[in-house]
Amino acid sequence: MLVAMRSRLLVLLVLARILPATEARAAEPPLNLVWIGVEDMSPWLGCYGDDTVPTPNVDRLAAEGIRYVNAFATTPVCAPSRSTLITGCWATRIGSMHMRTGHPSPAALARNPGAYAGIPDYEAVPPAEVRCFPELLRRAGWFCTNRAKTDYQFRAPATVWDRSGGRAHWRQRPDPGIPFFAVFNLGVTHESGTFANTRRQPQVASPDAVIVPPYLPDTPTTRADLARTYDNIAAMDRQVGRLIDELDADGLLESTVIMFFSDHGVGLPRGKRCVYDSGTRVPLVIRWPASMDRIGVDDRVVSFEDFAPTALSILGLEPPKWMDGVAFAGESAGADDGFAYIHADRMDAVRDRTRAVTDGRYRYVRNLMPERPRLYTVAYAEGIPMMADIHALRESGDATPEQWQIVDATKPREEFYDTASDPNEIVNLIGDPSHADRIALLRTALDGWLERTGDLGLIEDEGAMVRERLWSGEDAKPWTALPRLEVGESNGVRFATVACETNGASLGWRWKGDEGWRVYDGRIRLPETAATIELLAHRIGHEPRRCAVAVPPATP
Repeated sequence: MLVAMRSRLLVLLVLARILPATEARAAEPPLNLVWIGVEDMSPWLGCYGDDTVPTPNVDRLAAEGIRYVNAFATTPVCAPSRSTLITGCWATRIGSMHMRTGHPSPAALARNPGAYAGIPDYEAVPPAEVRCFPELLRRAGWFCTNRAKTDYQFRAPATVWDRSGGRAHWRQRPDPGIPFFAVFNLGVTHESGTFANTRRQPQVASPDAVIVPPYLPDTPTTRADLARTYDNIAAMDRQVGRLIDELDADGLLESTVIMFFSDHGVGLPRGKRCVYDSGTRVPLVIRWPASMDRIGVDDRVVSFEDFAPTALSILGLEPPKWMDGVAFAGESAGADDGFAYIHADRMDAVRDRTRAVTDGRYRYVRNLMPERPRLYTVAYAEGIPMMADIHALRESGDATPEQWQIVDATKPREEFYDTASDPNEIVNLIGDPSHADRIALLRTALDGWLERTGDLGLIEDEGAMVRERLWSGEDAKPWTALPRLEVGESNGVRFATVACETNGASLGWRWKGDEGWRVYDGRIRLPETAATIELLAHRIGHEPRRCAVAVPPATP
């Protein structure tokens, strides 16, 4: 009886924090949100017109929801993309644009022990007000879980998730009436899925039946890699089906919004790490509860800086002003300038800088290091079998005109493509006078974005960028100040408050012996007996600090 009463009280307290958004919303139960994020995958799905392998479960989400046909990653590689997804901020503004910050590639170091000379072990350091958005949801009463990848270019404060790890699930809520935000990262489509030492998924695609893009060599190895990529997509779809079944079995499918997307384009050469459609155009499907009757196709341009504000908007929370994106669904949906901006910077040990902008059809590319090849040698990507065929093609001199991007030793300073007439983006129209006005428009848009965001990737010396801009002139990663606890009393009730001298620190607390951290959001009611409170302070990009404070019993 006591447990049941506590559970009902917990639900009432949660609802009291969630429902004040509007009177209309207050009459409805809060929605849940599930993010299904997959890795290294272009829109090679039935619902996007590619029937190479069956994808019935993603196709079902699209048939029962809204399919976005102009969705873009902000960069064609995972960790910088994830930093934008979790904060709603441009990686180039918060210092997370280089792949990677704190954990250099072992493959790159094995090839060149001095590959990262001059680059300190660092994390991105956003402005003080920036938070990982699930922390905002936790404050508002949602139970937030992540299975299991973080990889944000910084350590996520322990206040971000109620549960994070290989078993994290909405079913771990303390009460089934609590709304939830649950992330599931499906890694089966990752580029490593084509590596020779990776366990193969059941074969679904025939190498003879796949379509080889004209920019790749049409060899048995290339066809085998493409077929295996499709096999992995079919396996991913089966995993999506199991998540849908779990929601249905729990009676939650019609109270939950599902967002399905990938973290960037396909993990094959001239896809991942390249700013073309093949590396940045992603699938995005949002399935709403059937009663909300939101079904169709949306052709507006959306990109990853918009996803965090959209998640908050779907759940009825107003996105904070510090987010760079604009919500494209939910109560706070709005409009932006209609462009997606893209950056590519250091990829593991290889330094390059490219910026691009697209309106969904036309793409303007600015190569800031034209002396480098488009397809440079990244140690990790060498595990893809077809890379051997690409190297052989380069040496042979037998490349077709369509394969210039993978064999040329340099890049043009500017590129411009029309994906309607040239979906593979192999005909550079930068000198075509019939496109002069549109090229000028996109150039101007890109210049404005670079100025607005203060692009940190344009700083030549990465080590100097870290010390001067992220560490405020210091030579080492900063530490968050220790949190402080103060005990007070009001109307006969004892309470504690928590503070920290580091501006922007996320604050967490828990009773000694508890498993997870609670987000500090005001006074902590204290018991009459003695107790020990553990405190956490962690500003993103700084070292976190923890302490334990013994609180004496109340004075008689």
